[in-house]
Amino acid sequence: MTDSVYKIIELVGTSTESWEKAAAAAVETASQSLRNLRIAEVVELDMQLEDGKVRTYRAKVKVSFKYERGD
Repeated sequence: MTDSVYKIIELVGTSTESWEKAAAAAVETASQSLRNLRIAEVVELDMQLEDGKVRTYRAKVKVSFKYERGD
């Protein structure tokens, strides 16, 4: 079995509908330019408010992907 190395990055996804959609937006966008995504961990949830109402749901997500060997 070969050893593996993973990189972890932190992203913030947004949605006007829900935290779940905000987290999904972060992962879906990352998957367009990163390969081999492995794990996504939601680490923080918050909201942007305007006039006392929720304007935007935000999800901070840590995403890991596997480094590819240059062999």
